[in-house]
Amino acid sequence: MKRTITFLIILFSTSISFSQTQSANQNNLNSFIVNPAISVTIGGDFPVTGSFPAFINERVDQFITRMYNEARSNALKNITDPELLLKISEKLNQFTLRDVIIKSASGAIVKIDLQKFRIDGDFKNNPYLKNDDVIIFPVADMKRNFFTVTGAVNNPGKFYFVEGDKLSDAIELALGINKAYEKVTKAEIDRLSYDGQKMNSTIVDINSNVPLRRGDRIIVLADETQKRDFSVSVTGEVNRPGKIPITKDSTTLKEVIEKAGGFTATASLRNSRLFSGSSLPAILEKEYGIALKNFSDYTSKQAQDNFLNYENILMSRMSNLTEQDTSYFLMENQLRVLSSGGSVDFTKLNDSSSEASKYIVKDGDVIIVPQKAGAVYVFGQVPHPGRIDFVKGKNYNYYIREAGGLGDYADNDIMVIKASSREWVSAKDDVVIDDGDYIWVPKSPQRSFQYYLKETTNYLTIIGSIATIILLLIQIRKP
Repeated sequence: MKRTITFLIILFSTSISFSQTQSANQNNLNSFIVNPAISVTIGGDFPVTGSFPAFINERVDQFITRMYNEARSNALKNITDPELLLKISEKLNQFTLRDVIIKSASGAIVKIDLQKFRIDGDFKNNPYLKNDDVIIFPVADMKRNFFTVTGAVNNPGKFYFVEGDKLSDAIELALGINKAYEKVTKAEIDRLSYDGQKMNSTIVDINSNVPLRRGDRIIVLADETQKRDFSVSVTGEVNRPGKIPITKDSTTLKEVIEKAGGFTATASLRNSRLFSGSSLPAILEKEYGIALKNFSDYTSKQAQDNFLNYENILMSRMSNLTEQDTSYFLMENQLRVLSSGGSVDFTKLNDSSSEASKYIVKDGDVIIVPQKAGAVYVFGQVPHPGRIDFVKGKNYNYYIREAGGLGDYADNDIMVIKASSREWVSAKDDVVIDDGDYIWVPKSPQRSFQYYLKETTNYLTIIGSIATIILLLIQIRKP
């Protein structure tokens, strides 16, 4: 309630303070000395009403714009509450530049359309002001007094309806036909009955001067143009990383890599990934707060950190951890959405019979080609965790020895995390270690005396219960 009262007081006081601001404005006073002032009155539905000084050589649009800007400045200058600021701004913008009346001192009345003037520059809709002119704005009832224009126009939207409006007026207010569309010759006018229960749809010629009615919905008909900036972003180990132009539905992944100059000698095809363009921005913006608006964002440090976070999620998703709650499911679902193209095998791009060579990319897809690791990463319970140079054919024991062997608290359940899939595989002598794989040596869980005491108590309790049941059964069987 307090906020509403404040809002009304601000709007009410705008008109009062406005004249005071006008008289105190030294710049305006200086201008009036050079250009004699006249008096002009504003009435009707406008952010500020009353009589104000104007320049003798000032046109209506210039005067109205100046009045609006000063009224807005006065209304908003002391507002700090964002919600209240938004409400007042919306209220200040609730007026129309169409169907404006200018009434002269002699009683002559002229109707002008300032919105059209701002489009076509016809000064008949923007005359010079005269002393004692009265400018009257109509009530801007955009819920009932409107028409809409959509389709193949430059500025689709909702417009204030004026008696006498025709289809040509609607197209002009929508800034004309968009030249990106071809063969635009027809428009559809959808008109509801007064009770809103029935709708009459009429197809008319685009050049016909069909009269409009309040509430008309106009669709300028044209097949949607498919000449768009379809592209895929490629970063990492390719010779020409960047934004690669593609067709809507027929460019293959192989063709994209060729346009990017092919892979470099150090590219890791096994670990290359394709991310769905439809999901990547949404996931990264929502989860990590980064807006990927252009290609450079994908190579920024912040973006790389976000991709690293994604890698960390992949590292844990197939582990033998016991976290099976809602958060785990949400993580899995996020990965499902984000990795919609991640199953593509880049090592088979040159095999014409493979699915990879036929894979069709989509607008906004992102391809990341990492560098070959040239190493296996050993971490966990080893004295010297880190990168160990990859040697083809060596098993996991070799890399653990190179890392200093097992620590005193190492658990025997050693895991190999495959670089290509992030799958957790139990380490065995026959596990093939590939370039970029990770070897995880977990810590053997240490149990306290209290833990063993509790476990022993539980076992004794269970044994006691079983003994009691056995004794009861023996008693029951006795004759």
